[in-house]
Amino acid sequence: MKFKLEHNNFNVFDLEKSLAFYEKALGLRPVRTKKAEDGSFILVFLGDGVTEHQVELTWLRDRKEPYNLGDNEIHLALRVDDMEAAHKLHEEMGCICFENKAMGLYFISDPDGYWIEILPTR
Repeated sequence: MKFKLEHNNFNVFDLEKSLAFYEKALGLRPVRTKKAEDGSFILVFLGDGVTEHQVELTWLRDRKEPYNLGDNEIHLALRVDDMEAAHKLHEEMGCICFENKAMGLYFISDPDGYWIEILPTR
């Protein structure tokens, strides 16, 4: 038996704001969308154009308040080929929430507060 990673899910409060963030900050673009017939949810799967792994953004129509992520100990990690340019972009966007210069990495926070780790390509 062999398993293969498929996708990670983040529930989002404002789908359009999240889509704009993921495209600008990480270059992730929609590859597939599923809408409930009754309009109760929308799933948008984002891809990087390189790997098969996707990020699923789930929007729920009846959600009235932002998500409480608690301690937010989970995160997504991406490698980037130009760490300096990525850091500059994220700094301009104001989304860097933690840096570990000794380890050569940093985290950004999406509109819902999910942390995304940015790592240099080795």
